[in-house]
Amino acid sequence: MAHIEVEKLCKTINKSIVLEDINLDMSSGKVYGFQGINGSGKTMLMRALIGLIRPTSGKVCIDGKELGKDIDFPESIGFLLENPAFLDMYSGEDNLKLLAKVDGNVDKKSVENEIRGLIDDVGLGQAGRKKYKKYSLGMKQRLGIAAAVLGNPDIVVLDEPTNALDDDGKEMVKSVVRKQKERGALVIISCHDMQTLEELSDEIVKLKEGRICG
Repeated sequence: MAHIEVEKLCKTINKSIVLEDINLDMSSGKVYGFQGINGSGKTMLMRALIGLIRPTSGKVCIDGKELGKDIDFPESIGFLLENPAFLDMYSGEDNLKLLAKVDGNVDKKSVENEIRGLIDDVGLGQAGRKKYKKYSLGMKQRLGIAAAVLGNPDIVVLDEPTNALDDDGKEMVKSVVRKQKERGALVIISCHDMQTLEELSDEIVKLKEGRICG
C-alpha cells in the first residue's frame, strides 16, 4: 500500500540544525514509534514526512515519488498534529463530514456510516453530535484521531495521540492503531508514554538532538 524512504534528510532553521542525516525505510502493515524528549526532532520529522516542511537537503520519497519534486504531499495520508483545528459551530460529526467532502480518498456513498463508526471507535458516542466549541481537550483529541483515519489512508501519522486522554482514552488509541495496522496501513506514532509506544510499535526510532540514535 505505501512505502516511505528517507535519505540523508537534513533541516536547518535560523542556522540551527533541527534534523541531521536522517535515513529511514518504512513499509505498509507496520507501526513505527518515534521516541525522544521534547526538542529531539520527532515533530519536525513527522512534518517533513507529510510534506508540511521541506528539507534543507536530502529527500523523502513516498512510493518512489519525491516530496517537493514529483508530488507536493503524499497522495493518501491522514495525520494528527498538535492542537487539531475544527470549526467551533459544527458538531464533531459535521466537522468530519466537511473533511470528507474535500478528501478525494473518501467514498462519498458510505461516508456517513464510516463517520458514525469512527465516532464510536474513538469513544465520542453521542458527543459526536455536540458542537465542537463544547468539547473538552480530551474530546478534541478523540475527534482529531478520528479525522486522521477518515477514509482509510495508506499512511497514518499520529503525533502524541494520547495527550489529554485518560486510561480509557489510551486504550482507545491502541485499538485504533491496531485496526489501522491490520488493514495494512503504514502507521507512524510518537508518544511520551513509553509503555504504549513499546506495546504498539514494530520498530522504534529513537531521536536525540535531531539525529537517529537507535
